[in-house]
Amino acid sequence: MSSKEPNNRQQVVTPFQDERHAHADCLQTALAAAEALCTQRGLRLTALRRRVLELVWQSHEPVKAYDVLDKLRAEHRGAAPPTVYRALEFLQAEGLVHRIESLNAFIGCGAPQQSHDGQFLICRGCGAVAEIDDAEITHLLTRKAHTLGFQIDDETIEIRGLCGGCRNTG
Repeated sequence: MSSKEPNNRQQVVTPFQDERHAHADCLQTALAAAEALCTQRGLRLTALRRRVLELVWQSHEPVKAYDVLDKLRAEHRGAAPPTVYRALEFLQAEGLVHRIESLNAFIGCGAPQQSHDGQFLICRGCGAVAEIDDAEITHLLTRKAHTLGFQIDDETIEIRGLCGGCRNTG
């Protein structure tokens, strides 16, 4: 997180999805972006890391590490917790996934090529997550923290509510 002046950056990184969402295209785009980013950074997106990323991206809902492990074990009996956690740590360090702290779960990042702060809208109805990146929010928090003599190292904001789909059906 930086203490720069706001640059009016207000971006929907990953919106809530509706019935028109072409998830197969979304998944392929995420995997291709991950491969390109790793190649650009001189890193290896191993088959296991790629598969873990694919399992995280299977929906736009947060997925727990043990759910990923269960799916991997169905494919590879030797899959173990440390293997999944190491893959998730790599993916998180490279900005390919985010950890939703309150749920102890992971979600794919819709803009891994950009450095950004995570502001997550979590639907308590369907479990879907949208991600925004708003520089004004980041600047306000930095300014308020500074008045208290606090320096922010990392920012993740998680907000619960209802997405448009759940509000319309409820």
